[in-house]
Amino acid sequence: MLVDSHCHLDFPDFSDDLEEVVKNAIENGVTKMLSIATTLPAEPVVRGIAQRFDAVYYAAGVHPMQAHKHDPVTLEMLLDLAHHRKMVAFGETGLDYYYTPEHAEVQKGLFRLHIEAARQTGLPVIVHARAADDDIADILRQETAKGTFGCVLHCFASGATLAETARELGFYVSMSGISTFKKAQDLRDIIKTIPVDRILVETDAPYLAPDPYRGKRNEPAYTRFTAQVGADLFEMPFEAFAKQTTENFHRLFSKVPA
Repeated sequence: MLVDSHCHLDFPDFSDDLEEVVKNAIENGVTKMLSIATTLPAEPVVRGIAQRFDAVYYAAGVHPMQAHKHDPVTLEMLLDLAHHRKMVAFGETGLDYYYTPEHAEVQKGLFRLHIEAARQTGLPVIVHARAADDDIADILRQETAKGTFGCVLHCFASGATLAETARELGFYVSMSGISTFKKAQDLRDIIKTIPVDRILVETDAPYLAPDPYRGKRNEPAYTRFTAQVGADLFEMPFEAFAKQTTENFHRLFSKVPA
């Protein structure tokens, strides 16, 4: 049993065959999927998908690359989202200085707002980090000092320093298809420094399909390829690694029924 802890089932890539994609995931042992709304206007669509499929839950927030395009967001707006039974996390949020460095301050403000919503509701925050490791680490440390909250660094492809921050603060790190790429040994070495009880697996579908599907549309069924790499990395039988990462998911996303 596996969980795809991060995918985007509302994206146009799945508009023609979403039912088949979900069915295929379940047939490949992916019993739950967490679909992410990257803007608040997208939340009703993602919520509708979660309501349509028993296996799908959802998170909602403002992606850092959308922060400067988005209408102003208040804490109350985020808190209101948490009332739905299948809305289980805030995000994805965070910082992206690779594509939108000129909007860093807007991103930081929204990042902290999502964390506050997580702190007040007990729901975790899903963090996107790209080319912003130092600022991500600083904000996570500063916000943790104000009060605890759950957190996962999704699609982890950052450096050892951010991994150390996650480890120190007791946060989770999620492996994506990137970790299956042949030239990603440095990343695998960093991921191995994280305790296995803090590891999740994800697809980030439709992006970042793992080997052997690299370059094609990703989908939740392919979680198993990343999980196999994770099992090899942590020197565990596949079934044991799948069980561990599923338990980790439910510990972090505690609103999802086990």
